Amino acid sequence: MGGTMTAESIEHSHEWPVPPQDGYTVDDLFTLPNLPSHTELIDGSLIFVSPQRYFHFFVIELLMRGLHRSLPPRLEAVREMAVVLDRQNCPEPDISVISAAAVSGMDLTRFEAKDVLLAVEVVSPDSESRDRTTKPLKYAAAGIPHFWRVERGGDDGDEPIVHVYELDPLTMSYVHMGMQRGQLKVDKPCTIEIDLGAVRER
Repeated sequence: MGGTMTAESIEHSHEWPVPPQDGYTVDDLFTLPNLPSHTELIDGSLIFVSPQRYFHFFVIELLMRGLHRSLPPRLEAVREMAVVLDRQNCPEPDISVISAAAVSGMDLTRFEAKDVLLAVEVVSPDSESRDRTTKPLKYAAAGIPHFWRVERGGDDGDEPIVHVYELDPLTMSYVHMGMQRGQLKVDKPCTIEIDLGAVRER
């Protein structure tokens, strides 16, 4: 997810309700008026998304195109949709691969963690800690079986590097399965092949 700021950091330009003593809940996230688009809920705190960089946008588009070509009809790729992990955590992965059966209609605003097979985060400078540590820990604890973390690398800094993780069901934590660059090839949650070099060819 792109860079973020807290509610407190913009309190002088907006009037926000006083946070509850025990933090916000998922119900608050979907009922509080005038929240910015793509607001996330992490540990009961509201996280607001700042403007994304072109690299972030382009890599998400690249992965989405590749996923649409690779996924079978039983799966669907969606971008920036809320995923309810528990009462006080509802992030928006940059991309989620979900069960197509979970799409109940066009007015759907969120998915449950049990519907998600793969969560993807493209790391941004302002959200490095959340993308690398906080969110993966929570995705794993919620039972999401696969996670990709996409870093920006290469000699010119324009190359997407995908770290692939799988859930260990005994520890409910992710195991690093490898780092892929140039060509992404995995066989879980299904066979997926994506040419990451397209970033350089734009």
